[in-house]
Amino acid sequence: MTVNQALTALINYALKEGLISPEDKIYAANSVIGALSLDGFEYEEPVGEISLEEILRTLLDDACERGVCEDSVVFRDLLDTKIMGALTPRPSWVIGKFRENYAQSPAKATEFYYNFSKKTDYIREYRIKNDMKWVTATEYGDIDITINLSKPEKDPKAIAAAGRAAQSGYPKCQLCIENEGYYGRVNHPARENHRIIPVKVNGEDWFMQYSPYVYYNEHCIVLNGRHVPMKIDRSAFNKLFDFVKFLPHYFVGSNADLPIVGGSILSHEHFQGGNYTFAMAKAPVETAVAFEGFDDIEAGIVKWPMSVIRLRGEDTGRITLLAEKILNKWRSYTDEDAFIFAETDGEPHNTITPIARFAHGKFELDLVLRNNIRTEEYPDGYYHPHPEYHHIKKENIGLIEVMGLAVLPSRLKGEMSALGAAMLEGRDIAADEALSKHAQWAEMIKSKYDITPENITGILKKEIGIVFSAILEQCGVFSRDETGKAQFIKFIESV
Repeated sequence: MTVNQALTALINYALKEGLISPEDKIYAANSVIGALSLDGFEYEEPVGEISLEEILRTLLDDACERGVCEDSVVFRDLLDTKIMGALTPRPSWVIGKFRENYAQSPAKATEFYYNFSKKTDYIREYRIKNDMKWVTATEYGDIDITINLSKPEKDPKAIAAAGRAAQSGYPKCQLCIENEGYYGRVNHPARENHRIIPVKVNGEDWFMQYSPYVYYNEHCIVLNGRHVPMKIDRSAFNKLFDFVKFLPHYFVGSNADLPIVGGSILSHEHFQGGNYTFAMAKAPVETAVAFEGFDDIEAGIVKWPMSVIRLRGEDTGRITLLAEKILNKWRSYTDEDAFIFAETDGEPHNTITPIARFAHGKFELDLVLRNNIRTEEYPDGYYHPHPEYHHIKKENIGLIEVMGLAVLPSRLKGEMSALGAAMLEGRDIAADEALSKHAQWAEMIKSKYDITPENITGILKKEIGIVFSAILEQCGVFSRDETGKAQFIKFIESV
């Protein structure tokens, strides 16, 4: 495909997907050739159906050959975003279309906005389809597992360039509203094709966008218009319910507000939500409990590997009032027998990961009790993946994983393939530098199954899911045995 054919195909794509109107063709073409530092082009219809991925690859390859772009994933991403930004309608148009669709139904509005985010290549579908995904059945329900392959890793050229780049405080972080339309740099992603939707939350100006690395259907981020730190309090619960009332077909939750048990960006208040039902939302209440003065609120301990209190009712104000009481008590709660300390040396440890939804005619708020204490034996966190499972996952357990979706490192794809082959061949895995961390786990699997070339992949996937379920149990502040249940009830009674 020639450059002229690729450019023609790109303009045709933008017309077909409604990003531009026929009257915009010349203007849009000039904007694109400007982004590519071309002198001009002639319309030349390509032969056959061509994907957006192929169109952009052709244009980027040409730009690299001409020295316009460094041939590196980071620099190519900066340029292809600039190209798509030239074809992306202004924010006012997108907001207007969202509101037009919202007048018909909230679901229609999010369907429009999600598809729009894919059409503009803000969500790169051709990368996300490379993610490995499967489901593992556990005693807690079907746990979702994903190995993230869609987020590109920086290469040495980009890392070196980022080190030489002048530091900028604009935007303050990747969640700030100033990212909308931002041209990007080697140490900050381009967002020319990024558009956000304003939302009133608890009387404040908030905004909704989709995650470019969607882990589940309509994976959205809801962010404060101001760059303020994460904070879990009653106002946070109110904000979650305000968003659920705005989009009742969505759940929304917040990472905790402390390191280790919190999200990756604690400096900017934000939530995550979407049109998806996680295993935790399907999990039943296994022990009903009651809180004095709140007879109108159903409450109970959820059958889940982590320690979860579910509140249900019709009045969100009453739910948030009770949630505040639980949070305040938990912040100051110490039970040495359960190895729960509210603070050590002045460092607070207790917080909550809350998730809100509208289900079965009532509002629900799940309160996941978190504690980030560290010890000499567990310097990464006691209620954190323990070292015996670091060969699968060492990273923090955040909101998405709390709900039952494992986001595992990309290294596992190659490691699992190599490990399966080594196990089938009977090789000494402990002697293999790249695979030795899996050796003990592999021996357990071989003792448990009669492995064959036909079943090894399925077995490894199943066992990864079992490991993730066990990791969630380690992150639960109250153990899943009778002693732990009694300690959990003791806390609830203290509220």
